[in-house]
Amino acid sequence: MLNLKMKLSEELFDRVDFDETRSEKVAFSNYSYWRSTVRTFFKYKVSTVLFVVMVSFASFSFLFPFIAQAMPEWEESYYNPNYFMLDAGTFNKPPSEQHWFGTDAIGRDIWARTWYGTRTSLLLGFTIAFFDVTLGLLAGALWGYVKRMDRLMTEVYNVMTNIPMTVYLVLFTYILKPGFWTIVLAMCFTGWLSIARFIRNKVLAIRESEYNIASHCLGTPLRRILTRNIFPFLVSIVIMQVALTIPYSIGSEVFLGFIGLGLPVDQVSLGNLINQGRATFEIFPYQLIFPTVILSFVTVAFYIVGNKFADAADPRNHV
Repeated sequence: MLNLKMKLSEELFDRVDFDETRSEKVAFSNYSYWRSTVRTFFKYKVSTVLFVVMVSFASFSFLFPFIAQAMPEWEESYYNPNYFMLDAGTFNKPPSEQHWFGTDAIGRDIWARTWYGTRTSLLLGFTIAFFDVTLGLLAGALWGYVKRMDRLMTEVYNVMTNIPMTVYLVLFTYILKPGFWTIVLAMCFTGWLSIARFIRNKVLAIRESEYNIASHCLGTPLRRILTRNIFPFLVSIVIMQVALTIPYSIGSEVFLGFIGLGLPVDQVSLGNLINQGRATFEIFPYQLIFPTVILSFVTVAFYIVGNKFADAADPRNHV
């Protein structure tokens, strides 16, 4: 061993001066949170197919008015959902080549009204989900970080959530004029509290985790802690809550239409279409079947896709 050491010459080595900046650098990987999330999500074939079909449905419903106006062979009933024909022969017509979903009791085309109703219901669900998740995320983060707010927020949560959501829906629609923003206000009045509770519990768990405490001890800036330590673990919860809020909001609108407190009759929605089809189901079942099938697919697709994406957004599932 001594002879081997003696044979080594300093000419074989290059001396490197000490550099404090370079000594702090560590190895890194090409890991990307969002790239890993998308790759993990598209591993599931069923959710991928449902996602593509769901996006196609939503895009078609929002673009349908423009498509209808661009088709010269389509009648006015296709781009005007409240247009009705004076000819009694067009009333309650079954599905045909001209009217794919048939017509209702006053000759309005159900195919066009179904897509207009899908657009209204989706817009309602997206709006409610946006306000619920935004308020819930902000309130939940404060609830979890600021210890002085815990008692106040807990009492507010216990009082407001003990009253059934149906009571709020009926109360708001009676006090205010039934309409789009009335339903949004009624649904968001307490909807954000459940999301805030989920966020608060997750923030508490992350705040006391070892790696987060280590980051604080090392002097990591708060912005980096939030974006690297906390946010990736909240994305899955936020996505899951959005996926649950959208179908629940659409279902609540259908329920309000069923009891006569939903959107005005002249504002086409899936709730109004189902409520109208229910009255004539025994004689003209197609007037209820087609809107119900679209509603069922939208709610189930959002639930499955949202849950699969929430699982994919969890960093623990990334490999």
